[in-house]
Amino acid sequence: MTEVISVRFRGGCKNYYFNPNGNQVKMGDQVIVETAQGPEFATCTEGNHEVEDSAIVKPLSPMLRMATDSDRRTVEQNKKRESEAFDICEKKIAAHGLEMKLVNVSASFDGNKIVFYFTADGRVDFRELVRDLAGVFRARIELRQIGVRDEAKMIGGLGICGRPFCCSQFLDGFLPVSIKMAKTQNLSLNPTKISGTCGRLMCCLKYEQNVYEDAAKRMPKAESFVQTPDGPGNVKSVDLLRETVKVSLDSAPEPLKCYHNCEVCVLRNGKGSREGIAIPERPARYVEPKEAEEFREEAPALMPPFYMDTQLEEAPMREKIGAPGSGDGKPRRRHRGGRRRGGAKSGEGVEQPKAEARGPEKKEGRPRPPKQESRPAQPKPTEARPGENRAAAPDGEGEAKRRRRPHHRGGAPPEQKRRRGRRFRPQE
Repeated sequence: MTEVISVRFRGGCKNYYFNPNGNQVKMGDQVIVETAQGPEFATCTEGNHEVEDSAIVKPLSPMLRMATDSDRRTVEQNKKRESEAFDICEKKIAAHGLEMKLVNVSASFDGNKIVFYFTADGRVDFRELVRDLAGVFRARIELRQIGVRDEAKMIGGLGICGRPFCCSQFLDGFLPVSIKMAKTQNLSLNPTKISGTCGRLMCCLKYEQNVYEDAAKRMPKAESFVQTPDGPGNVKSVDLLRETVKVSLDSAPEPLKCYHNCEVCVLRNGKGSREGIAIPERPARYVEPKEAEEFREEAPALMPPFYMDTQLEEAPMREKIGAPGSGDGKPRRRHRGGRRRGGAKSGEGVEQPKAEARGPEKKEGRPRPPKQESRPAQPKPTEARPGENRAAAPDGEGEAKRRRRPHHRGGAPPEQKRRRGRRFRPQE
């Protein structure tokens, strides 16, 4: 066993082991380590721990020191330098007319080396480009051609699942993926559905491949001859995740019936002839196990909803059906005039008299006045002719004025309209 620390460099997902040289390093600490390219700035992902000797690539590189503020400022200056180098290199590529796409620029910690990553369809002669870049930056220039997967890892982005790329988040390296994995998992062979943003098959096809391969060993193949609880038949489709098959029975080919894997007895796996195959007895049907219902003696009491909490009883609340203090338990309707029936406030519990008929008083929201006793009919006051003085009328008639009939909204009363109609009616 050897004591090591795990570190990760900027823009990478792979962990590397280094000798701590007796230093106690915690996860998240920034350190300076010795590499084949010189000192580099890295972040610790796992503190001091021991690993097997077989997991170490010897000789084990040492850790130089813990990173200081000066080292962090150097890293920030290198980032600005990389941004400037990217713009200059793109202009140089366009000037030389090279068919290449610049992806990323990385500068070493000490600034003695700058690496340019690019993609291209074929081989590119960039010797003149290297000379121009070396004259501008006064450093060692290196150009590396990478693939589309490395490009997606460096740039990053979101996949069709809505999450960041696996290669830019946690994958140490690229996994070998083949079209056979998509066939085993019964996926669509449409390239647009099983390919990632980089244009290659998605790395996540490898994640569940072992599970599908294990299930395929226990399940029959398509067109297998099987015996079911309902009789013999041929397997038409297989669901590896649910471990079920759809069988076309000899007695009733349509519709297909679904059976669990334990309900079928495979007589011939795959296509072939039925000659010489002995048909055994029908297997028993599969019964799904029911979960045992456990009842506790002291079941935990459920928490009451917020509107039934005793602490909120005194809180003001709006009137609702059946609220305490609402009297008859019916909802009170607030009229547009702003008054309540009978002038009672909410919560007083004043009973409202039931009105026998709906009249104008009910529309206004006022109680209906009590019935008055009938009075003897009084003689109608005489009309005052033009020129007469109404004050000279006999006693009792001066006070009772003639009530005018209210005009309709149309303007003139209906009698006057009828008279006007007769006046202008054409003679027949």
